[in-house]
Amino acid sequence: MYTLPYSKTEITFDLLPGMKGTVVRSQSMPPLADVSDEINKALLKPINSAPLREIAKKEDSICIVFTDITRTCPDHLLIPPILSELHAAGVRREDITLLCGTGLHRPSTYEEKVAKLGADVVENYRVVDNTPQDPANYTGLGGANSEIPFSVNKFALEADLLISTGIVEPHQYAGYSGGRKTLAIGAGGEKMISYTHGPAMVDHPGTRLGKIAGNPFHQAITESAKRAGLRFVLNAVLDEESKPVAIYGGEPEAAFARLVAVAQRLYTVPVPHEYDVVIAGVGFPKDANLYQASRAPSYVFFAPTPVVKKEGVLITPARCDEGAGQGVGEQRFYEEMRSAPNVPALLEKMRREGYQAGAQRAFIMAKVMEVNPVVIVGAENPDVVRDTKMVPAKTMTEALEFAVNHIGRPDLDVLIIPHALLTLPYVQR
Repeated sequence: MYTLPYSKTEITFDLLPGMKGTVVRSQSMPPLADVSDEINKALLKPINSAPLREIAKKEDSICIVFTDITRTCPDHLLIPPILSELHAAGVRREDITLLCGTGLHRPSTYEEKVAKLGADVVENYRVVDNTPQDPANYTGLGGANSEIPFSVNKFALEADLLISTGIVEPHQYAGYSGGRKTLAIGAGGEKMISYTHGPAMVDHPGTRLGKIAGNPFHQAITESAKRAGLRFVLNAVLDEESKPVAIYGGEPEAAFARLVAVAQRLYTVPVPHEYDVVIAGVGFPKDANLYQASRAPSYVFFAPTPVVKKEGVLITPARCDEGAGQGVGEQRFYEEMRSAPNVPALLEKMRREGYQAGAQRAFIMAKVMEVNPVVIVGAENPDVVRDTKMVPAKTMTEALEFAVNHIGRPDLDVLIIPHALLTLPYVQR
């Protein structure tokens, strides 16, 4: 019997007769014994930076960019100590703006803001969402490399002191999330998001999961954050149970580098060979919609080395109660996938004509499905799955039967990754 996350619960299943299963998880690393103490240490002794209470001045305007509900960043733990440090420097509440880095996702609800920050913060501070489609709220950052349309939300750019939170974990394009990405993309303008998620960037061999060096996406968001004046980050690395194993704060590049070193040790896992089938778990909050849940099969496909055979099958259980997703980016993804006659035609069109921000997920999934079919198990609206050229299945048994029929034999070698977004498997040569 195997178990995978499914929404806020779990799904259990058995493999079919003749199948062999192998389970891989991220490496073992003890969670922090006292998270509050580690946060205080990170703020009092930051990396390559003075403490916030020494950086901030009482007359300063402050912007803190935090992650939206699609990220498991423990902002409810990180933000209040940051606010305490700012108040210790004499900063007034009315001079602080908390900017939710929604990127092109849908706006956050009041309940989600409370879940992320706590009721006291939401009720007593200015909390706003990123609105990338309103050009009046964005300012270009100019300078060299003018082909990159650097722009960030005015709340961030006009602040005297700019801070961000985030989690450092594997990311499809940035190599690792966190660091500068919360600001550069989460609080970026639509043109910046479109450029960094465009076909030239996504097709670049350096834009890859778990890769930092030579990654043009990482280079672009680093430059954007520098131009915007990001001074301080407070980031965490989480284990598969969303428990922090490391928290560091300080100068953005130095703190990020320290956390990436931890993340690489935690998430990178060797496997002996490629597999016929990979079952990739995603769980809450990523499985709320297909846009986010499809990250699980794409992360497996773009692992540091291929772990699924050509013509092998990728399976992900995901409830997808929001369908494809309600945000602008999610709807663009859905429309591109739905309107294309087939996967090769979609890839050819997107490479020829480009696409809007958000639709990059369609481009990525088309690259995956050009090689491996993707099965989504337990989606509340299977027609949405079918519209996106993926295969809906009611149960894991149905999904595995599809794999047998597709590959043509029952004795399949199956790799099971309960937390696919937090596991970087590679074939050990």
